[in-house]
Amino acid sequence: MGRSIDYGNLMHEAMRGLIRKVLQDVSDNGLPGAHHFFITFDTSHPDAELADWLSDRYPGEMTVVMQHWYDKLDVADDGFSVTLNFGDAPEPLYIPYDAIKTFVDPSVEFGLRFETQGEEEDAPSAPDLAAAPLPAVKPDDKLPVKADEEKIEKKPQDAEIVSLDSFRK
Repeated sequence: MGRSIDYGNLMHEAMRGLIRKVLQDVSDNGLPGAHHFFITFDTSHPDAELADWLSDRYPGEMTVVMQHWYDKLDVADDGFSVTLNFGDAPEPLYIPYDAIKTFVDPSVEFGLRFETQGEEEDAPSAPDLAAAPLPAVKPDDKLPVKADEEKIEKKPQDAEIVSLDSFRK
């Protein structure tokens, strides 16, 4: 058949670039206003680096929060490192961008979700490597967050048609 454009991978590359740019801005200037991030990532990714006790406690995925206290945020081309506080124990992490499953900033209702081949098997109608926006997240919510289907499938109410003739003189 020939060559085709791999829109799924191109979209993921662009979204990871967006995350990198946001984190670089935070590294340079700090978190502005009420912005904060929930980042869910694959702890078993071969390039992810975290303490053994964290990978034992979170063997598949883990959600970290960058909000009030974080330190040593270093943004690179393939991932970022940051030190976060886990129960008064600062721990350094390295998270490759391709290990990220969700990136959410609930202060502005922004979110990205990266779907992989394994998730596609669970949902055969999902396109390969699709990205989808996420709804607003509260600090108590557990990630990953699925979009509320009722909100997506709402049908617009019938519009009332008004004749302009009634306003003419």
